[in-house]
Amino acid sequence: MPHVSFRERRFEGDVDYVVVGSGAGGAAAAVVLARAGAKVALVEAGAWREPEQYPSSAYGAMRDLMDDWGATVTMGRALWPVVQARTMGGTTVVNSAIAIRTPADIFTQWEREHGVGGEGLRDQVWAEQAVLERELCVEEVPVGSRGRSNELAMKGAEAMGFESHWIRRYAKGCEGTGQCLQGCRKRKKQSTNVVWVPEVMERGGLVLSCAPVSRVVLEGRRAVGVEGRFQHPATRELGASFLVRATKGVVVAASVTHSPVLLMRSGVKNRALGQFFRAHPGTGVFGVYDEPVDQNVGATQGWASTHYRETPGLKLETLSVPLELVASRFAGGGVELMKRLGQYRHVAMWCHAVRAESTGTIGHAPFSSKPVVRYTLNADDMERFRQGMYLLGQMHFAAGARAIIPGIAGLPFQLEAKDVELLRNGPTDPRKYIAILSHLFGGCVMGADPTRSVVDGEGRVHGYEGLVVADASVIPTNLGVNPQHTIMALARLFANAMLARA
Repeated sequence: MPHVSFRERRFEGDVDYVVVGSGAGGAAAAVVLARAGAKVALVEAGAWREPEQYPSSAYGAMRDLMDDWGATVTMGRALWPVVQARTMGGTTVVNSAIAIRTPADIFTQWEREHGVGGEGLRDQVWAEQAVLERELCVEEVPVGSRGRSNELAMKGAEAMGFESHWIRRYAKGCEGTGQCLQGCRKRKKQSTNVVWVPEVMERGGLVLSCAPVSRVVLEGRRAVGVEGRFQHPATRELGASFLVRATKGVVVAASVTHSPVLLMRSGVKNRALGQFFRAHPGTGVFGVYDEPVDQNVGATQGWASTHYRETPGLKLETLSVPLELVASRFAGGGVELMKRLGQYRHVAMWCHAVRAESTGTIGHAPFSSKPVVRYTLNADDMERFRQGMYLLGQMHFAAGARAIIPGIAGLPFQLEAKDVELLRNGPTDPRKYIAILSHLFGGCVMGADPTRSVVDGEGRVHGYEGLVVADASVIPTNLGVNPQHTIMALARLFANAMLARA
């Protein structure tokens, strides 16, 4: 692999395909192209870090692994953080590697509403997902790695009588160190920087890190490469410029927030570009237990339920968070906050993710390449949000909690079982909740109608040649489940379609 100094004037390279982004979509497409014998350049805005270099703290993860310190927030009624990584391997480094096959109803919805999908795409995606499950060692969280928080969640669900399961993850022999959010230093999580990026290099690929792409180079309506400038991962100082030419095509997989903005900067004209942004808004409820839980012992996420996916539209799951993030969730300061944090070993946080119908837009700030996400939950989604809080509160008490900590402005810091109805009738103002947006969709949605979509059913940008989008930005609806399995399968299908056209 060629080496370029940070301060050299310019780096240029020539390949068959350029792939922008090394996360679930980009790396999946790149490895398919490389295995077919093509010369591939994988260009990643974030830094290359060996798993042994991952930070141990949440502060370090935000500094080293997250996009702009995780400072991207929605511009709407509430300023909710948008969770996305910026590192080699993308968000696969900092998520919990959850593998859920695309639900069958999604393909029916895509076909009905967007003119793509149907049984044909369903069968292809499921076939790819079966291969992925073998290749990436998908397995249920081992018994010895579940931890007390996950076991209590299972107990609560069973007591309430709804279906739930131990999570299946891209993890080979998870040891339950509770470090998923900071990157797995044990190399058990099969993130793309561990499995696929090295393979692309072994097959003669060119990999650039700390290399944010400023634009896709177009000759007329054909994509012929990408250009940008290297950027220091700590200081953000700009270094050498680069130009990577592609003779066969460019794959954009820069993430839901960055892919639409990159296409805009590149001069791509499409009225649907940046439209139809969707997400899973969610938050957590802490349960306080008499016996120690030690939530960071065991898998970060080991239990989930899709029982309420269709009605009212919720996914429930465990999420163990480190102490410094708990401190940011607990109200109060000084002595009072320290007293509350004294309960840390006795708390477990369980979350809900809303299958929201609300849509937003993605654009970029004036005189800046940073994405701007405009998004606010509508009344129906806020009602789902409240129902999720109520379900989690009920679950904790069913599992034996002596109190819950809901984190809702205007409610007491802790609630007892007799007060759980307060969650059902909680505020409908999103500003009253501490929430995040995870599992992002849209911005470059696929569809048959070029006036309502950006790409077709094979990821090709309408009206352009050699330009494909292969990340979650093409997904036109809210899945109601973790999207990584869907992203990877679609990216592999799009890459194979590119090879067939070459």
